[in-house]
Amino acid sequence: MIDDGLLHRLDKADTKEGRASVVTAGRLGLPYSVVLYERLLGRPFASHRDSVSELIGDIVENAVEEVLARHGVSARRTGKTERLPGFDQAPDFVVPNEHNPRVVIEAKLSEDDGTARDKVTRIQHLAELSGQRQGFQFEVIACIAGRGFGVRREDMKKLLVATRGKVFTLQNMAQLVAHTSLSPYATG
Repeated sequence: MIDDGLLHRLDKADTKEGRASVVTAGRLGLPYSVVLYERLLGRPFASHRDSVSELIGDIVENAVEEVLARHGVSARRTGKTERLPGFDQAPDFVVPNEHNPRVVIEAKLSEDDGTARDKVTRIQHLAELSGQRQGFQFEVIACIAGRGFGVRREDMKKLLVATRGKVFTLQNMAQLVAHTSLSPYATG
């Protein structure tokens, strides 16, 4: 559901009603410019989407950060291209720090199943990393949002197995600290 005054990228003649729209467009015919309006207009919708994608993507990360701060949990939020010892790709959050990781959190808003699938694979890899070396054991937590995670049930199953059920959404994010290994780190 899109709020009033906003235009969704699929709200166009050939995709608005899903498959039914495609069938109707094929039967009735549509001018090429209507079907490919984004290209016709020189990418204004894609340019806008690209310009705000990082802001939109940070919704889940910011929610995690707020919950951790509210409970007084000291966490290290990593940068996009940051490297941490022991990790081939840095997780989004490390608790208490990168030198003594006890909890790692991956956070993602995904509106497509490809991006969601990539994040699930990333979380599975983190779960495999935990315990491979002496003293390098940590709990893996996933904080997710977006319709991309609801598309493929098999990916959700993999996510639940890799995190041992430690999957949180924006709706239950308030329970993040109480129901994970973060609780001993809470001071507030």
